[in-house]
Amino acid sequence: MGMMYCDQCEQTFRGTGCTEMGVCGKSPDIESLQKILLYGLKGMAAYKHHARRLGRTDAETDAFTEEALFATVTNVNFDADTLLEMALECGRVNLKVMQMLNDAHVEKMGQPAPAEITEGIQDGPGILVTGHDMVDLKNLLEQSKDSGVKIYTHSEMLPAHMYPKLRKHNHLAGNYGGAWQLQRNEFERFGGPILATTNCVLIPRAENTYLDRLFTTRCTAIPGATRLTTDDFTPVIERAQQIGALKPTPLKKSMTGFHYTVLLGLADAIVKAVKEGAIKHFFVIGGCDGAEPGRNYFTEFAKNTPPDSLILTMGCGKYRIRDNEYGVVKLNGMEVPRLLDLGQCNDSYGAIQVALALANVFKCGVNDLPLTLVVSWFEQKAVAVLLTLLYLGVKGIRLGPALPAFVSPNVMKILQEKFDLKPISADPAGDASAAVGKS
Repeated sequence: MGMMYCDQCEQTFRGTGCTEMGVCGKSPDIESLQKILLYGLKGMAAYKHHARRLGRTDAETDAFTEEALFATVTNVNFDADTLLEMALECGRVNLKVMQMLNDAHVEKMGQPAPAEITEGIQDGPGILVTGHDMVDLKNLLEQSKDSGVKIYTHSEMLPAHMYPKLRKHNHLAGNYGGAWQLQRNEFERFGGPILATTNCVLIPRAENTYLDRLFTTRCTAIPGATRLTTDDFTPVIERAQQIGALKPTPLKKSMTGFHYTVLLGLADAIVKAVKEGAIKHFFVIGGCDGAEPGRNYFTEFAKNTPPDSLILTMGCGKYRIRDNEYGVVKLNGMEVPRLLDLGQCNDSYGAIQVALALANVFKCGVNDLPLTLVVSWFEQKAVAVLLTLLYLGVKGIRLGPALPAFVSPNVMKILQEKFDLKPISADPAGDASAAVGKS
Protein backbone atom coordinates (compact mmCIF):
# COMPACT_ATOMS: atom_id res chain seq x y z
CA MET A 1 0.00 0.00 0.00
CA GLY A 2 1.35 3.45 -0.91
CA MET A 3 1.69 6.51 1.28
CA MET A 4 -1.62 8.23 2.14
CA TYR A 5 -2.45 11.63 3.61
CA CYS A 6 -5.15 12.03 6.24
CA ASP A 7 -6.66 15.52 6.33
CA GLN A 8 -7.80 14.86 9.90
CA CYS A 9 -4.42 13.68 11.23
CA GLU A 10 -2.68 16.21 8.98
CA GLN A 11 0.14 13.76 8.38
CA THR A 12 1.23 11.11 5.90
CA PHE A 13 1.09 7.43 6.79
CA ARG A 14 0.90 3.96 5.20
CA GLY A 15 -2.52 2.42 4.75
CA THR A 16 -5.98 3.22 3.50
CA GLY A 17 -6.69 6.23 5.69
CA CYS A 18 -8.74 6.80 8.83
CA THR A 19 -11.67 4.67 7.75
CA GLU A 20 -12.16 3.29 11.25
CA MET A 21 -9.87 5.04 13.71
CA GLY A 22 -6.66 6.71 12.63
CA VAL A 23 -3.67 8.30 14.31
CA CYS A 24 -5.83 11.31 15.23
CA GLY A 25 -8.42 9.10 16.90
CA LYS A 26 -11.23 10.21 14.62
CA SER A 27 -13.87 7.92 13.22
CA PRO A 28 -16.24 8.72 10.33
CA ASP A 29 -18.93 9.45 12.93
CA ILE A 30 -16.78 12.04 14.70
CA GLU A 31 -15.98 13.67 11.37
CA SER A 32 -19.68 13.63 10.51
CA LEU A 33 -20.68 15.33 13.76
CA GLN A 34 -17.95 17.93 13.29
CA LYS A 35 -19.24 18.71 9.81
CA ILE A 36 -22.81 19.05 11.07
CA LEU A 37 -21.56 21.50 13.68
CA LEU A 38 -19.39 23.41 11.20
CA TYR A 39 -22.15 23.74 8.60
CA GLY A 40 -24.57 24.84 11.30
CA LEU A 41 -22.08 27.47 12.46
CA LYS A 42 -21.62 28.71 8.90
CA GLY A 43 -25.35 29.11 8.48
CA MET A 44 -25.69 30.85 11.82
CA ALA A 45 -22.79 33.16 10.90
CA ALA A 46 -24.78 34.33 7.87
CA TYR A 47 -27.74 35.26 10.08
CA LYS A 48 -25.39 36.86 12.64
CA HIS A 49 -23.85 38.92 9.84
CA HIS A 50 -27.25 40.24 8.76
CA ALA A 51 -28.18 41.05 12.35
CA ARG A 52 -24.88 42.86 12.88
CA ARG A 53 -25.52 44.89 9.71
CA LEU A 54 -28.78 45.97 11.36
CA GLY A 55 -27.03 46.92 14.60
CA ARG A 56 -27.75 43.79 16.67
CA THR A 57 -24.97 41.84 18.37
CA ASP A 58 -24.91 39.40 21.26
CA ALA A 59 -22.00 38.32 23.47
CA GLU A 60 -23.38 34.84 24.16
CA THR A 61 -23.69 33.93 20.49
CA ASP A 62 -20.22 35.27 19.78
CA ALA A 63 -18.74 33.22 22.61
CA PHE A 64 -20.51 30.04 21.51
CA THR A 65 -19.28 30.46 17.95
CA GLU A 66 -15.68 30.65 19.17
CA GLU A 67 -16.04 27.66 21.50
CA ALA A 68 -17.77 25.49 18.91
CA LEU A 69 -15.19 26.27 16.23
CA PHE A 70 -12.44 25.47 18.72
CA ALA A 71 -14.08 22.10 19.40
CA THR A 72 -13.56 21.14 15.74
CA VAL A 73 -9.82 21.85 15.76
CA THR A 74 -7.59 18.79 15.30
CA ASN A 75 -7.14 16.71 18.47
CA VAL A 76 -9.65 18.58 20.64
CA ASN A 77 -12.87 16.57 20.80
CA PHE A 78 -13.28 12.89 19.93
CA ASP A 79 -16.48 12.33 21.93
CA ALA A 80 -19.63 11.78 19.85
CA ASP A 81 -22.07 12.61 22.66
CA THR A 82 -20.36 15.94 23.35
CA LEU A 83 -20.31 16.90 19.67
CA LEU A 84 -24.00 16.02 19.22
CA GLU A 85 -24.78 18.05 22.33
CA MET A 86 -22.84 20.98 20.86
CA ALA A 87 -24.64 20.66 17.52
CA LEU A 88 -28.00 20.89 19.29
CA GLU A 89 -26.66 23.83 21.29
CA CYS A 90 -25.87 25.44 17.93
CA GLY A 91 -29.57 25.02 17.19
CA ARG A 92 -30.49 26.80 20.42
CA VAL A 93 -28.10 29.68 19.75
CA ASN A 94 -29.27 29.91 16.14
CA LEU A 95 -32.84 30.35 17.40
CA LYS A 96 -31.62 33.35 19.39
CA VAL A 97 -29.79 34.71 16.34
CA MET A 98 -32.88 34.35 14.14
CA GLN A 99 -34.90 36.20 16.77
CA MET A 100 -32.28 38.98 16.82
CA LEU A 101 -32.47 39.24 13.05
CA ASN A 102 -36.26 39.19 13.01
CA ASP A 103 -36.50 41.91 15.66
CA ALA A 104 -33.87 44.02 13.89
CA HIS A 105 -35.73 43.78 10.57
CA VAL A 106 -38.96 44.91 12.22
CA GLU A 107 -37.23 47.74 14.10
CA LYS A 108 -35.41 49.09 11.03
CA MET A 109 -37.91 48.28 8.26
CA GLY A 110 -41.26 48.59 10.06
CA GLN A 111 -44.01 46.22 11.13
CA PRO A 112 -44.56 43.65 8.34
CA ALA A 113 -47.91 43.39 6.58
CA PRO A 114 -49.24 41.40 3.63
CA ALA A 115 -48.59 43.16 0.33
CA GLU A 116 -49.75 42.71 -3.24
CA ILE A 117 -46.84 42.94 -5.64
CA THR A 118 -46.36 43.20 -9.38
CA GLU A 119 -44.22 40.48 -10.93
CA GLY A 120 -42.41 41.05 -14.21
CA ILE A 121 -40.37 43.77 -15.91
CA GLN A 122 -42.01 47.17 -16.43
CA ASP A 123 -41.08 49.95 -18.83
CA GLY A 124 -38.05 52.07 -17.92
CA PRO A 125 -34.56 51.53 -16.50
CA GLY A 126 -34.27 49.02 -13.68
CA ILE A 127 -31.99 47.29 -11.17
CA LEU A 128 -32.53 43.72 -9.95
CA VAL A 129 -31.54 43.03 -6.33
CA THR A 130 -30.89 39.44 -5.23
CA GLY A 131 -29.62 37.86 -2.02
CA HIS A 132 -30.78 38.49 1.56
CA ASP A 133 -29.40 41.84 2.76
CA MET A 134 -32.26 44.26 3.44
CA VAL A 135 -29.81 46.99 4.44
CA ASP A 136 -28.34 46.98 0.94
CA LEU A 137 -31.82 47.22 -0.55
CA LYS A 138 -32.79 50.05 1.80
CA ASN A 139 -29.64 52.01 0.92
CA LEU A 140 -30.15 51.45 -2.80
CA LEU A 141 -33.77 52.61 -2.61
CA GLU A 142 -32.77 55.78 -0.78
CA GLN A 143 -29.88 56.56 -3.14
CA SER A 144 -31.92 55.91 -6.31
CA LYS A 145 -34.96 57.92 -5.19
CA ASP A 146 -34.83 60.59 -7.91
CA SER A 147 -32.89 58.64 -10.52
CA GLY A 148 -35.79 57.42 -12.65
CA VAL A 149 -34.62 53.84 -12.07
CA LYS A 150 -37.03 51.15 -10.90
CA ILE A 151 -35.87 48.61 -8.31
CA TYR A 152 -36.93 44.96 -8.53
CA THR A 153 -36.48 42.18 -5.98
CA HIS A 154 -35.33 38.69 -6.93
CA SER A 155 -35.49 35.34 -5.13
CA GLU A 156 -34.87 35.75 -1.36
CA MET A 157 -35.44 39.52 -1.64
CA LEU A 158 -39.13 38.98 -2.42
CA PRO A 159 -40.20 39.36 1.27
CA ALA A 160 -38.80 42.91 1.29
CA HIS A 161 -42.20 44.05 0.04
CA MET A 162 -43.79 43.31 3.42
CA TYR A 163 -41.79 46.03 5.20
CA PRO A 164 -43.47 49.48 5.10
CA LYS A 165 -40.23 51.48 5.21
CA LEU A 166 -39.14 49.73 2.02
CA ARG A 167 -42.56 49.60 0.40
CA LYS A 168 -43.01 53.37 0.80
CA HIS A 169 -40.53 53.91 -2.04
CA ASN A 170 -42.66 54.16 -5.16
CA HIS A 171 -39.81 52.98 -7.36
CA LEU A 172 -39.71 49.60 -5.58
CA ALA A 173 -41.53 48.39 -8.66
CA GLY A 174 -42.05 44.70 -7.92
CA ASN A 175 -40.38 41.32 -8.26
CA TYR A 176 -38.76 39.55 -11.19
CA GLY A 177 -37.59 35.95 -11.30
CA GLY A 178 -37.66 32.99 -8.97
CA ALA A 179 -35.25 30.69 -7.19
CA TRP A 180 -31.49 31.23 -7.24
CA GLN A 181 -30.65 28.30 -9.53
CA LEU A 182 -32.59 29.96 -12.37
CA GLN A 183 -30.66 33.19 -12.18
CA ARG A 184 -28.34 32.68 -15.16
CA ASN A 185 -31.28 32.71 -17.55
CA GLU A 186 -33.21 35.33 -15.58
CA PHE A 187 -30.28 37.72 -15.24
CA GLU A 188 -29.63 37.38 -18.96
CA ARG A 189 -33.25 38.23 -19.81
CA PHE A 190 -33.49 41.08 -17.30
CA GLY A 191 -31.16 43.29 -19.32
CA GLY A 192 -30.28 45.75 -16.56
CA PRO A 193 -27.73 45.73 -13.74
CA ILE A 194 -27.96 43.08 -11.02
CA LEU A 195 -26.93 43.69 -7.42
CA ALA A 196 -26.02 40.47 -5.57
CA THR A 197 -25.98 41.23 -1.86
CA THR A 198 -25.18 37.81 -0.36
CA ASN A 199 -24.89 34.10 -1.12
CA CYS A 200 -26.85 32.23 -3.79
CA VAL A 201 -25.12 34.02 -6.65
CA LEU A 202 -23.78 31.87 -9.49
CA ILE A 203 -20.80 32.30 -11.79
CA PRO A 204 -22.20 33.18 -15.25
CA ARG A 205 -21.82 30.64 -18.03
CA ALA A 206 -19.50 31.40 -20.95
CA GLU A 207 -22.49 32.27 -23.14
CA ASN A 208 -23.98 34.71 -20.60
CA THR A 209 -23.47 38.42 -21.32
CA TYR A 210 -24.45 40.02 -18.01
CA LEU A 211 -21.07 39.87 -16.24
CA ASP A 212 -20.34 43.54 -17.03
CA ARG A 213 -23.60 44.55 -15.32
CA LEU A 214 -23.26 42.24 -12.31
CA PHE A 215 -22.37 43.97 -9.02
CA THR A 216 -21.66 42.28 -5.69
CA THR A 217 -21.28 43.61 -2.15
CA ARG A 218 -18.56 43.06 0.47
CA CYS A 219 -17.62 39.36 0.85
CA THR A 220 -19.83 38.31 -2.07
CA ALA A 221 -17.69 38.18 -5.21
CA ILE A 222 -17.71 36.77 -8.73
CA PRO A 223 -14.61 36.83 -10.99
CA GLY A 224 -15.03 39.60 -13.55
CA ALA A 225 -17.98 41.28 -11.80
CA THR A 226 -17.76 44.65 -10.02
CA ARG A 227 -17.39 44.24 -6.26
CA LEU A 228 -18.57 47.13 -4.09
CA THR A 229 -16.83 47.50 -0.73
CA THR A 230 -18.89 50.46 0.54
CA ASP A 231 -22.58 51.29 0.76
CA ASP A 232 -22.32 53.69 -2.19
CA PHE A 233 -24.43 52.29 -5.05
CA THR A 234 -23.78 55.11 -7.48
CA PRO A 235 -22.04 52.78 -10.00
CA VAL A 236 -25.09 50.50 -10.14
CA ILE A 237 -27.53 53.39 -10.57
CA GLU A 238 -25.40 55.00 -13.27
CA ARG A 239 -25.14 51.68 -15.12
CA ALA A 240 -28.93 51.37 -15.10
CA GLN A 241 -29.29 54.87 -16.51
CA GLN A 242 -26.68 54.11 -19.16
CA ILE A 243 -28.51 50.94 -20.28
CA GLY A 244 -31.85 52.74 -20.34
CA ALA A 245 -35.33 51.27 -20.65
CA LEU A 246 -35.66 47.51 -20.26
CA LYS A 247 -37.80 45.24 -22.41
CA PRO A 248 -41.13 44.79 -20.59
CA THR A 249 -42.56 41.33 -19.90
CA PRO A 250 -46.13 40.24 -19.13
CA LEU A 251 -47.10 41.28 -15.60
CA LYS A 252 -49.06 39.49 -12.90
CA LYS A 253 -50.07 40.15 -9.30
CA SER A 254 -49.18 38.04 -6.29
CA MET A 255 -49.15 38.24 -2.49
CA THR A 256 -46.33 38.06 0.02
CA GLY A 257 -45.68 39.23 3.56
CA PHE A 258 -47.53 36.87 5.90
CA HIS A 259 -45.00 37.47 8.66
CA TYR A 260 -45.60 35.38 11.75
CA THR A 261 -46.86 38.46 13.65
CA VAL A 262 -49.62 38.74 11.04
CA LEU A 263 -50.64 35.15 11.75
CA LEU A 264 -50.48 35.64 15.51
CA GLY A 265 -52.80 38.59 14.99
CA LEU A 266 -55.24 36.08 13.50
CA ALA A 267 -54.61 33.53 16.26
CA ASP A 268 -58.11 33.66 17.74
CA ALA A 269 -59.66 33.17 14.30
CA ILE A 270 -57.24 30.33 13.49
CA VAL A 271 -57.97 28.58 16.79
CA LYS A 272 -61.71 28.96 16.19
CA ALA A 273 -61.31 27.54 12.67
CA VAL A 274 -59.39 24.54 14.06
CA LYS A 275 -62.02 23.89 16.74
CA GLU A 276 -64.82 24.13 14.17
CA GLY A 277 -62.99 21.86 11.73
CA ALA A 278 -62.49 24.51 9.03
CA ILE A 279 -58.72 24.03 9.39
CA LYS A 280 -57.64 20.48 10.13
CA HIS A 281 -53.93 20.51 9.39
CA PHE A 282 -50.89 22.80 9.08
CA PHE A 283 -48.03 22.17 6.69
CA VAL A 284 -44.63 23.85 6.68
CA ILE A 285 -43.18 23.35 3.20
CA GLY A 286 -40.05 25.32 2.36
CA GLY A 287 -36.35 25.82 2.90
CA CYS A 288 -33.57 25.95 0.32
CA ASP A 289 -34.20 25.15 -3.31
CA GLY A 290 -31.81 23.54 -5.78
CA ALA A 291 -31.58 22.20 -9.32
CA GLU A 292 -31.05 18.48 -8.76
CA PRO A 293 -33.77 15.92 -9.58
CA GLY A 294 -36.32 15.12 -6.90
CA ARG A 295 -37.33 18.61 -5.89
CA ASN A 296 -40.60 18.34 -7.77
CA TYR A 297 -41.61 16.28 -4.71
CA PHE A 298 -42.34 19.51 -2.83
CA THR A 299 -44.51 20.80 -5.68
CA GLU A 300 -46.55 17.61 -5.79
CA PHE A 301 -46.80 17.37 -2.00
CA ALA A 302 -48.23 20.90 -1.78
CA LYS A 303 -50.71 20.20 -4.59
CA ASN A 304 -51.99 17.22 -2.64
CA THR A 305 -52.60 19.01 0.64
CA PRO A 306 -56.33 19.12 1.43
CA PRO A 307 -58.41 22.31 1.10
CA ASP A 308 -59.01 22.46 4.85
CA SER A 309 -55.30 22.98 5.61
CA LEU A 310 -52.90 25.92 5.76
CA ILE A 311 -49.47 25.87 4.10
CA LEU A 312 -46.70 28.00 5.59
CA THR A 313 -43.65 28.53 3.39
CA MET A 314 -40.38 30.43 3.54
CA GLY A 315 -36.98 30.53 1.89
CA CYS A 316 -36.36 30.07 -1.82
CA GLY A 317 -38.03 26.65 -1.48
CA LYS A 318 -41.28 28.63 -1.83
CA TYR A 319 -40.66 28.88 -5.57
CA ARG A 320 -41.40 25.17 -5.90
CA ILE A 321 -44.95 25.73 -4.69
CA ARG A 322 -46.00 29.39 -4.93
CA ASP A 323 -47.13 29.46 -8.57
CA ASN A 324 -49.97 27.00 -8.03
CA GLU A 325 -53.51 27.84 -6.92
CA TYR A 326 -54.46 26.53 -3.47
CA GLY A 327 -57.63 28.45 -2.78
CA VAL A 328 -58.52 30.23 0.46
CA VAL A 329 -59.76 29.56 3.97
CA LYS A 330 -62.19 31.82 5.82
CA LEU A 331 -61.08 33.39 9.09
CA ASN A 332 -63.61 35.65 10.79
CA GLY A 333 -65.38 35.99 7.48
CA MET A 334 -62.16 37.11 5.76
CA GLU A 335 -60.71 35.03 2.96
CA VAL A 336 -57.04 34.19 3.58
CA PRO A 337 -54.85 32.37 1.03
CA ARG A 338 -54.11 28.77 2.00
CA LEU A 339 -50.48 29.34 1.01
CA LEU A 340 -48.88 31.90 3.29
CA ASP A 341 -45.37 33.18 2.54
CA LEU A 342 -43.65 33.96 5.84
CA GLY A 343 -40.48 35.37 4.27
CA GLN A 344 -36.82 34.50 3.89
CA CYS A 345 -35.13 31.33 5.13
CA ASN A 346 -34.34 33.08 8.42
CA ASP A 347 -38.09 33.61 8.83
CA SER A 348 -38.29 29.93 9.72
CA TYR A 349 -38.21 31.58 13.15
CA GLY A 350 -41.75 32.73 12.39
CA ALA A 351 -43.00 29.23 11.63
CA ILE A 352 -41.53 28.13 14.96
CA GLN A 353 -43.33 30.94 16.79
CA VAL A 354 -46.66 30.05 15.16
CA ALA A 355 -46.22 26.40 16.16
CA LEU A 356 -45.29 27.29 19.75
CA ALA A 357 -48.27 29.65 20.01
CA LEU A 358 -50.69 26.99 18.77
CA ALA A 359 -49.20 24.42 21.14
CA ASN A 360 -49.69 26.87 24.01
CA VAL A 361 -53.33 27.53 23.10
CA PHE A 362 -54.17 23.85 22.75
CA LYS A 363 -52.08 22.98 25.81
CA CYS A 364 -50.02 20.33 24.05
CA GLY A 365 -46.53 19.81 22.67
CA VAL A 366 -45.54 20.89 19.16
CA ASN A 367 -45.34 17.22 18.15
CA ASP A 368 -48.98 16.77 19.21
CA LEU A 369 -50.24 19.43 16.81
CA PRO A 370 -51.77 18.57 13.41
CA LEU A 371 -48.52 19.87 11.91
CA THR A 372 -46.22 18.39 9.26
CA LEU A 373 -42.81 19.78 8.33
CA VAL A 374 -41.49 19.02 4.86
CA VAL A 375 -38.11 20.72 4.52
CA SER A 376 -36.02 21.14 1.40
CA TRP A 377 -32.35 21.59 2.16
CA PHE A 378 -29.30 22.59 0.14
CA GLU A 379 -26.75 24.63 2.05
CA GLN A 380 -25.43 25.67 5.43
CA LYS A 381 -28.27 27.94 6.56
CA ALA A 382 -30.67 25.04 6.11
CA VAL A 383 -28.46 23.00 8.44
CA ALA A 384 -28.61 25.76 11.08
CA VAL A 385 -32.42 25.87 10.88
CA LEU A 386 -32.65 22.05 11.05
CA LEU A 387 -30.48 22.05 14.18
CA THR A 388 -32.84 24.63 15.72
CA LEU A 389 -35.84 22.42 15.01
CA LEU A 390 -34.06 19.40 16.50
CA TYR A 391 -33.03 21.42 19.56
CA LEU A 392 -36.73 22.25 20.08
CA GLY A 393 -37.48 18.53 19.95
CA VAL A 394 -39.53 18.67 16.75
CA LYS A 395 -40.01 15.15 15.43
CA GLY A 396 -41.06 13.57 12.16
CA ILE A 397 -39.44 16.12 9.83
CA ARG A 398 -39.28 14.96 6.22
CA LEU A 399 -36.02 16.14 4.65
CA GLY A 400 -35.03 16.07 1.00
CA PRO A 401 -34.52 15.63 -1.81
CA ALA A 402 -31.76 13.45 -0.30
CA LEU A 403 -30.40 13.17 3.21
CA PRO A 404 -27.13 15.08 3.73
CA ALA A 405 -24.12 13.08 2.51
CA PHE A 406 -21.96 14.37 5.37
CA VAL A 407 -24.16 12.59 7.92
CA SER A 408 -22.69 9.15 8.51
CA PRO A 409 -24.96 6.08 8.74
CA ASN A 410 -24.45 5.78 12.49
CA VAL A 411 -25.18 9.45 13.12
CA MET A 412 -28.23 9.28 10.87
CA LYS A 413 -29.45 6.29 12.87
CA ILE A 414 -29.16 8.34 16.06
CA LEU A 415 -31.09 11.25 14.53
CA GLN A 416 -33.78 8.93 13.23
CA GLU A 417 -34.15 7.19 16.60
CA LYS A 418 -34.11 10.41 18.61
CA PHE A 419 -36.06 12.75 16.30
CA ASP A 420 -37.77 10.48 13.74
CA LEU A 421 -35.91 12.38 11.02
CA LYS A 422 -36.75 10.79 7.69
CA PRO A 423 -36.07 11.24 3.99
CA ILE A 424 -38.84 12.28 1.64
CA SER A 425 -40.33 9.32 -0.19
CA ALA A 426 -41.09 8.67 -3.83
CA ASP A 427 -44.80 9.22 -3.19
CA PRO A 428 -45.59 12.86 -2.29
CA ALA A 429 -49.36 12.37 -2.64
CA GLY A 430 -49.22 9.36 -0.32
CA ASP A 431 -47.09 11.29 2.19
CA ALA A 432 -49.56 14.20 2.20
CA SER A 433 -52.47 11.84 2.72
CA ALA A 434 -50.67 9.95 5.48
CA ALA A 435 -49.83 13.21 7.27
CA VAL A 436 -53.48 14.24 7.38
CA GLY A 437 -54.50 10.78 8.47
CA LYS A 438 -52.39 11.20 11.62
CA SER A 439 -54.04 14.47 12.66
